[in-house]
Amino acid sequence: MKNLSLFLILFIFSGWLSAQNVINVKARLIDSTHTLQIDQDITFVNTEERELVSIYLNDWNNAFSSKTSALAKRFAEDYARRFHFAKDRERGYTTINTVEKKSGSSLEWDRPGNVVDLLRIKLEEPLAPGDSIDLHLNYEVKVPDDKFTRYGRDGEGNYKLRYWYMVPAPLDNGWKLYSHQDLGLQYLRPHKVNISIDVPTEFYAASSLDLLRTITNQGYKTIIFSGEDRVDSKIYLTKSFIFESLKANSTQVITNIEDEDIQLDVKNTLLDRTVGFLNKRLGDYPHKNIFVTQEDYLNSPIYGLNQLPSFIRPFPDGFQYDLKLFKTITNNYLQNTILLDPRTEKWVTDAIMVSLMMDYVDEYYPKMKLIGNLSKIIGVRWFHAADLEFNDQYQFLYMNMARMNLDQPLITSQDSLVKFNKNIANAYKAGVGIKYLEEFLGDESVKESISEFYSEYKLKPVTDDDFVGVLQKNAEKDISWFYEDYVSTNKKIDFKITNIERLEDSLEVTIKNLSDTEMPVSLYGLKDGEAVYKEWVENVRNTKTVKIPNTDNFERLALNYEQEIPEFNQRNNYEGVTKLLDKPFQFRFFQDVEDPRYNQVFFMPEFEYNLYDGVAIGPKLYNKTVLSKTFNFSISPKYGFNSKTFVGSASFYNSHQFENKELNLIYYGIGGSRFSYGYNLFYEKFTPFLVFSFRNSYLRSNERQRLSIRNINVSRDQNPLDPLLVPDYNVFNVNYSYSNPNFLKHLTASVDYQLSDKFSKISVTGEYRKLFTNNRQINLRFFAGTFLYNDVRSNDYFSFALDRPTDYLFDYNYYGRSQGSGLFSQQIIVAEGGFKSQLQPEYANEWITTMNASTNIWKWIYAYGDVGIVKNRGDNGELLYDSGIRLSLVQDYFELFFPVYSSLGWEIDEPDYDQRIRFIVALDLNTLIRLFTRRWY
Repeated sequence: MKNLSLFLILFIFSGWLSAQNVINVKARLIDSTHTLQIDQDITFVNTEERELVSIYLNDWNNAFSSKTSALAKRFAEDYARRFHFAKDRERGYTTINTVEKKSGSSLEWDRPGNVVDLLRIKLEEPLAPGDSIDLHLNYEVKVPDDKFTRYGRDGEGNYKLRYWYMVPAPLDNGWKLYSHQDLGLQYLRPHKVNISIDVPTEFYAASSLDLLRTITNQGYKTIIFSGEDRVDSKIYLTKSFIFESLKANSTQVITNIEDEDIQLDVKNTLLDRTVGFLNKRLGDYPHKNIFVTQEDYLNSPIYGLNQLPSFIRPFPDGFQYDLKLFKTITNNYLQNTILLDPRTEKWVTDAIMVSLMMDYVDEYYPKMKLIGNLSKIIGVRWFHAADLEFNDQYQFLYMNMARMNLDQPLITSQDSLVKFNKNIANAYKAGVGIKYLEEFLGDESVKESISEFYSEYKLKPVTDDDFVGVLQKNAEKDISWFYEDYVSTNKKIDFKITNIERLEDSLEVTIKNLSDTEMPVSLYGLKDGEAVYKEWVENVRNTKTVKIPNTDNFERLALNYEQEIPEFNQRNNYEGVTKLLDKPFQFRFFQDVEDPRYNQVFFMPEFEYNLYDGVAIGPKLYNKTVLSKTFNFSISPKYGFNSKTFVGSASFYNSHQFENKELNLIYYGIGGSRFSYGYNLFYEKFTPFLVFSFRNSYLRSNERQRLSIRNINVSRDQNPLDPLLVPDYNVFNVNYSYSNPNFLKHLTASVDYQLSDKFSKISVTGEYRKLFTNNRQINLRFFAGTFLYNDVRSNDYFSFALDRPTDYLFDYNYYGRSQGSGLFSQQIIVAEGGFKSQLQPEYANEWITTMNASTNIWKWIYAYGDVGIVKNRGDNGELLYDSGIRLSLVQDYFELFFPVYSSLGWEIDEPDYDQRIRFIVALDLNTLIRLFTRRWY
């Protein structure tokens, strides 16, 4: 009987092994052409319960071969220009020579649906469930430049090989077919791999695979690796040995992560601590080697730390290196052992990794501040940001997206996430959610569940349902809300206290849930600024009244006082019991991180510039914190040193966000300003407004729609030398705009209607840009406008402009708006007619239509041309045109226009040519910030 049991165990174990695919790769590096010649054998096992008529292989290296691949489109969506403009020799590709059965018969293959990084092999006869087939492939791989994904061939001639040979796509109730989009790990089933690679003798090799032996021959050497149960087989071929191999417990860590000149004994100590911590919290790592590289870290850095210049060291020696090492090792630890679908279930490994990082910092750096030693500097330490613990950054960065209404459910596929969510916010939300769960349960069950989950499902097929099941099994409370509300939706957490009834020795507290969730909330009693009571309140679907003791005579009650919950709005969590104010007021110098314990008001110096006021400096009083808020005000009085008087602006507005709706935002308010529009001439503008903002429900889309309704009231000083016909006026304005800006294709359009007692007009603007695969770019812009009626034709102040709008609504940032000559008159804002040359007639008091076009000559040098018809009352329409050279150093932000030929003739020959050059310069800080943040949001 004992022998029978042993036989059954061996039979089952051998059957499990046979269900694994086996990959044998024999490769040769041709350094002169940056190619790999590959002979590959694949033993493929059908693990489905159905016959297969074809087999799919991932050929992710070939994703670099086309500007229309999923990878190229991903780069374009993120405004990453480097791939589209790269030279052909910098891209990678795969050239397939033969695909055949190992027995020798050729097999048909194709790339289904023109998906360039997928290979479909058509079988001669169906492959039955449990059966296997031996395939042989011969192909060449051109290794791409590493500037696209940090993997490939670098500038020093090293090869960082990842996804370089073909692997079977996974079978998981059907084929899981994912293209390379630079999102992280491939989705693979663990397989056995044997690699033999011939390289020139000057190369060294490093990998997480087991190094079996190295055979040196004349002019080259053969390096042989092997591995069991692998899902990732990175290999580095370098001309110098840039890796350290350090022993940590029973694991060999091979790494080249930049170490900030940390001493070897310190590195060994940190490494032992990291691996020991993971072994204790998760369990033993099943492979002999952990291979962690600088590229691994840079592709998933600790945001904040990696942005600091090397000469700034606000943290203790070794801290940054320790956390870089810990995060990268933990990532590898989980990705190589927990076999979830990395596209749709990555939140599980994110939650485990971030929660482990938080625990690691709590254990070994318990007093570490978010900004390190900078928090001790006089001036800096006065900010609330200096009070934040290092681990507070996770909730803060997730909340950045929630406040912008751009947060996405954790189960959202990685290829559908906004870049900020994909790289930062979703992982942080997942980790913060684990800590929220720990605080709610108040025991060690979450930590025990993570350890149990890792031990039970290591190197086995697993789903996120299995992870949630383990958490629920070990929890003593119902935590169904964690998956149903927190993980699966982007519903915001928001509670407030609506009423307090004082009883003899207790309080009846009514709590309102401002969102449609059933998540629990913590209730605190405060006295002398300290928490003296805490209770968790569950099942608050709408409102709930709870009775709490008041033996400590609470001064205030607060929800989520210790901020263990990632709550959308913590400013409404306080209610006074014996205090008149729910929260005290706090005045801060300069904008700061939000402190929900206070009603915060900030002030800071601010300056603006125009020709007439000169530099205008003054205080700005406002309430906006680093994270966006629903209600904002800003009051900015300034003193103009040229005009020698006070100018400035003020605004008050409130917003309402709508989750998962195309109408995602409504905001309304009042704004006003007073500045000079000429020497010793001032304007005052007062504008109430209402705006409806629409966004595509697919958040990676840049498609937006906006409906703006406003009433602009303008009052201008009279010029005694040139009296104004209409010094004061009121314009009702309705504007609808559509925009879908992208790196490859840019489309915007708008319809604008204006109504005044003196005139009524309507205009249409459309703009289209297209970047072709041959790097040719074409820019087209169309404008048409007409007056419905016009009673002020005696001057052109309200007329359509051919090249330089009068800006009677004071919307544009002119630095010298009234200048008719000189440098400031050469500033151009491409609006209305959009011409670059100053032609006559300059204005249209009846109707105008124009077309503006440009195309690139070389890189940022463009040829432009404009054509249009200007129609004035009583005159025939006049056809006008101009052309020239445009230098687009930063498109829409810094450009120069050099006219060449126009309706005036050859402008380039004119003696005053320097005065005909036009320029665009954007000095507004928010405009420049959008240039860098557009790829993240």
